[in-house]
Amino acid sequence: MTTTDDATGAAVDIDPDKVMQFVFRAVDEVGATLNTALVVLGDKLGYYRALAEHGPSTPAGLAEATGTGEPYAREWLNAQAAGGYVTYDPGRGTYTLPAEHAVALTDENSPAFLPGFFQIALGTVHDTTSVIEAARAGAGYGWHEHDTDVHIGCERFFRPSYHAHLITEWLPALDGVVERLTAGTTVADVGCGHGASTILMAQAFPASTFVASDYHAESIEIARARAEAAGVGDRVRFEVAPADGFSGQDYGLVTMFDCLHDMGDPVGAAEHVRSALAPDGTWMIVEPLAGDHVEDNLNPVGRAYYGFSTLLCTPASLSQDVGLALGTQAGPAKIRSVTTAAGFTRFDRAAQTPFHQVFDVRP
Repeated sequence: MTTTDDATGAAVDIDPDKVMQFVFRAVDEVGATLNTALVVLGDKLGYYRALAEHGPSTPAGLAEATGTGEPYAREWLNAQAAGGYVTYDPGRGTYTLPAEHAVALTDENSPAFLPGFFQIALGTVHDTTSVIEAARAGAGYGWHEHDTDVHIGCERFFRPSYHAHLITEWLPALDGVVERLTAGTTVADVGCGHGASTILMAQAFPASTFVASDYHAESIEIARARAEAAGVGDRVRFEVAPADGFSGQDYGLVTMFDCLHDMGDPVGAAEHVRSALAPDGTWMIVEPLAGDHVEDNLNPVGRAYYGFSTLLCTPASLSQDVGLALGTQAGPAKIRSVTTAAGFTRFDRAAQTPFHQVFDVRP
């Protein structure tokens, strides 16, 4: 046991074993940080898909199957084996991607799909220097200023969850909304990004029409192209607009997916939603899963979301007018307070998944 002085000058006992426990935990954290880039590398080079398709592989075999250099394949495989992403057979010198891991690393339609999560994390970390400078100045750093991996990774991470839950679980959890969509109504999808949520709804409800908006012009260009490719371009109109300035009136449904907490003025956006919503309309808010208290969120999902909140979502809010900075882990009470301030009278949590919670908001 050793001693040191704390900030007040008082002697504090230090347990060397606990120090080293923390050091080795930190070593594991560095490995995990580097693995974020390695997962993106493996996704972009096709390593995971090749392992899933061909089964146990040597570094030479993986390099040949993907048209990449063998030394990269060798070191990547060893890192993946050390992290438990693949298994290693020392007798045969082969590496295997377990079937369960293959689902999470190669199936883009599975709600367990992970490469997009790693991609948005890598893009977020890439811009840390700019966020540090913004924090020193008490300023913000806009969504549009981030590395492209943030925009692409965000859509790739959230789309599988929307694909798995939006049509079959989330919308049916909202009283009367599926019936209204089936009969035909107008929908505003605010903060639509690349349009994944809009396109899914348009495909499921051909009698309804959709106006989707985002302030990020480059995302809107991608969304328009994807809607045309999906065959719903005749029922979807995309526009570049802020959340408090999207066009249209008398909407039967307004949706916001994973974006309210990013807004500088969520109350202003909520007031605009109320003015654009039909008197009997519904506002569906999908937000990251969170409790109302810090201690509710001290878990692996909360840790990841607090990380994104610090480096991505809070700077985005602070870069805009008002800069309320709700944070990614705002929780139901803060979201409710936004809707109440805008004049909404009904707020219910309709559904949740391990990553999301869905709110049913009415005038």
